[in-house]
Amino acid sequence: MNPAAKITAFTAALAASFGAAYGIGAAVGPGTGTAERPDHTESSAPHAEDGGTGSPAGGLQISEGGYTLDLKTPRVEAEERSELRFAVLDRAGRPVTDFQREHDKELHLILASRDLATYRHLHPTRAADGTWSTPVELPTAGDYRVFADFTPAGKNAPDLTLGADLAVSGPYKPAELPKPARTAEADGYTVSLNGTLRPGVPERLTFTVRKDGRPVTGLQPYLGAYGHLVALRAGDLAYLHVHPDGAPGDGSTEPGPKVSFTATAPSSASYRLFLDFKHDGVVRTVAFTVPSGTATDTAAPTTPPGGHEESTPAGHEDGGHGH
Repeated sequence: MNPAAKITAFTAALAASFGAAYGIGAAVGPGTGTAERPDHTESSAPHAEDGGTGSPAGGLQISEGGYTLDLKTPRVEAEERSELRFAVLDRAGRPVTDFQREHDKELHLILASRDLATYRHLHPTRAADGTWSTPVELPTAGDYRVFADFTPAGKNAPDLTLGADLAVSGPYKPAELPKPARTAEADGYTVSLNGTLRPGVPERLTFTVRKDGRPVTGLQPYLGAYGHLVALRAGDLAYLHVHPDGAPGDGSTEPGPKVSFTATAPSSASYRLFLDFKHDGVVRTVAFTVPSGTATDTAAPTTPPGGHEESTPAGHEDGGHGH
């Protein structure tokens, strides 16, 4: 896997409600934080070509490069704690047990509802037989996409992001993509976004973190950078790639208040951006909706429907597995 963080877009059934909706900043959960658990890895790999610019977009396939995501828990109940189990199979159908370790993890798991209202960044554990598991509790029913981000062991092994559908049972009330905003709030922190997305063109996205109105200059390293960004494309939930600009200890990158990334949108669409940042030992998540081709706009921050575990930082779950 590359040290680069990933932008992820997932397969969504609510394109009509997404439309050309423009960025939103919002806390991805109730904003209650707890100390961060173990780290997470991001990867990039040969992915399906996306229409328009030909830029890579991952997570649209359940099988790629001779590997298959075998989701052993295809459905769970909303608002109930469940164990999500899966395996990565090789060409012969055997569970893979040997992975490259990046950022302290062999594999990273991301879940998102198709309406992009709920987001989870998980770090499952692997049994000796190759079965991965992690506890998960999702707040709302509906269709979700599960993404496994990993690199198999071996020379020149591809970095892969495979995706599979997860059904969450319960009363279903789809949410619209949140309206645009340049700011997001979580647990007393305010994050502002400056930047644009344009199809096929690398663009810089700069986030500024403040707490109680004051710039935060003591961000802590998280996944090899002072922030981790995932982007999901509304309409199909394609998983994209984002590269952090600079790294802790490189002699030039400051620990806040600004955190920058370079992102290339593969097509014209609205994208949901999820930023993780670590401060005072806690990882928090904020979310923005940004359309490609247009600068972010100013609007009041809003909290999206759905939520996250109150016992963990918004957008993060561990349940003993750690983040």
